[in-house]
Amino acid sequence: MSLRLGDAAPNFTAKTTIGEINFYEYLGDSWGILFSHPADFTPVCTTELGKTALLNGEFTKRNVKVLALSVDPLDKHKSWIGDINETQNCHVDFPIIADEDKTVANLYGMIHPNASETFTVRSLFVIGPDKKVKLTITYPASTGRNFHEVLRVIDSLQLTANYSVATPADWKDGEDVIVVPAVKTEDIPAKFPKGHKIIKPYLRTTPQPNK
Repeated sequence: MSLRLGDAAPNFTAKTTIGEINFYEYLGDSWGILFSHPADFTPVCTTELGKTALLNGEFTKRNVKVLALSVDPLDKHKSWIGDINETQNCHVDFPIIADEDKTVANLYGMIHPNASETFTVRSLFVIGPDKKVKLTITYPASTGRNFHEVLRVIDSLQLTANYSVATPADWKDGEDVIVVPAVKTEDIPAKFPKGHKIIKPYLRTTPQPNK
């Protein structure tokens, strides 16, 4: 069965490019991103890992630790990192799991047999400090992910975890948010003193509360 939102993210110990790690220990109290790649030395994966490395400061700012995965062996990973750094003008310093026996890929349902029986699809999991799955995104092998969207989603997840709000379509950090229906309209001023707008009784907005 595939992992669903709210499920506990399975823990594991694995060989990586920075040594053997225990997933839970690696995350500690941070948020985490675990994402898979079909294979080393492939063009789309090279750009994805490069983009992730270039956004390292943005992930750090949000207290997010990144962990990549491929079913290729460790020596190929280390050689591939050289290519990534050269072609993408970056420095990959986050770990890449060498999941040769597909243990982690199977734990997280990253292999979709109808797409490929041997390679992982482009699965991405956002995991909260409570070790629960907060988001899953799955792309086909042919389509690279949008990591600015991943950052946007993390901003939303971290905001909505702490305030009684939701984020509207295309929301970006700093824009107005939606007051959740569970908050009564008469209680909004006390909870959200920056003000609010009532567009419909079920659609109330307020300035982002943590800005």
